[in-house]
Amino acid sequence: MKKTTILTAGIILFSSLLGATSTFAAEGGNYDSKGEITFKAGTNPESPLDPVNPDPTKPVVPVDPVDPTGPIGGTNGPLSIDYASSFQFGEQEILTTDKTYYAQVQAYTDSESVAKTGPNYVQVTDKRGTQKGWELSVVQKAQFATTEGEELAGAKLGLANGHAISDQQTGLNDTDKAAITPTATVSTGETGLVPGAKTVIMTAAEKQGVGTWLYDMGTADTAAESVSLLVPGKSVKLRAAYKTTLTWTLSDTPVAP
Repeated sequence: MKKTTILTAGIILFSSLLGATSTFAAEGGNYDSKGEITFKAGTNPESPLDPVNPDPTKPVVPVDPVDPTGPIGGTNGPLSIDYASSFQFGEQEILTTDKTYYAQVQAYTDSESVAKTGPNYVQVTDKRGTQKGWELSVVQKAQFATTEGEELAGAKLGLANGHAISDQQTGLNDTDKAAITPTATVSTGETGLVPGAKTVIMTAAEKQGVGTWLYDMGTADTAAESVSLLVPGKSVKLRAAYKTTLTWTLSDTPVAP
């Protein structure tokens, strides 16, 4: 009987210790710590990208076919124009009939120093962090003219086959791609620029156009005929170079969906 009592006491004491251990563990409680990161609008200029495969980790060096010292650098700020192609129509014989000439395609050196060609293009970047949308437009400041001011009367510069491209489209289905992609307003047919008049090229509605986007003038198949210059046969043509300037403007004016 004495042994039974001692054994029973031992069991009760052991059970009490287990209960105490379990209670202490439950009283450890919870503790929350935090993590935080804050972004601000980006201001550093972006490098030109490959118009065929715009990978931001593989910038390219474009060739300016008009100015051998170019191209000029892009604009600074959270909403920037990073690059715009210049159009070279080459040396042509004087004709007395209407003739359409096509600009040379964009030449560039890729990130591995390989010489390539692709569509002429304009590259823009939105790093504002607002998703408010934007508008890209162009103005041909004046008619093609010589350094002495002799104009190429009736000449019409045309853009065609435009489309928006970005690495952000990679892997998305058509619905998700459409939700983030700006609208290329000069996409089908040909739009002729009117000297002195604004032409809207690409628009991004709210939540579209975030990051870097390219307006490509043509694809691998159509790039060689996507930038044109129609010269009337009756226009006077001197033995001289005719030039014009295109001013590209990126506005933060929100565009309605």
